[in-house]
Amino acid sequence: MRRHALTIAVTLCAVASLAAAAGTPSAARTASVPAVQATRHVRAPVLVDCLFHPKVRPADFVLACGDGNSRLTSLRWFHWGTASARAVGVNWVNDCKPYCAAGRFHAYPVVVRLDHPRPWKKRPQLSHYGRMTLQYTNGRPEGFARTVSYPLWD
Repeated sequence: MRRHALTIAVTLCAVASLAAAAGTPSAARTASVPAVQATRHVRAPVLVDCLFHPKVRPADFVLACGDGNSRLTSLRWFHWGTASARAVGVNWVNDCKPYCAAGRFHAYPVVVRLDHPRPWKKRPQLSHYGRMTLQYTNGRPEGFARTVSYPLWD
């Protein structure tokens, strides 16, 4: 009988301890929610690549997803914020002469600006930059303006 009473007492103490421990984190979570929300920061947008992967400060980026005839390389990002991002790099563009498969790639230094952030349809919890602007700083591909803007895919 005494052994049975001891087992019941130990079991009740264990249950009480578990109940107290289980109650503490939920109470702490409830109390800390306002503090967490107050300190939560807004994530900067991502750049969505051709395979619909989110990228932050990528070193390279393909502009012509279908054929790869225009790409950015050697990107050095000096700003990546909630409204815009800026980098310098090189735009390699195929001249497609006499046709793209036989063409040659030429390098053009550029300043890259990303802006127009908006929610990403594939992952609404993330925002992505909606426009890319290239400013050619030393030469540019034939037929291109000194500054060109592209809408970015969603």
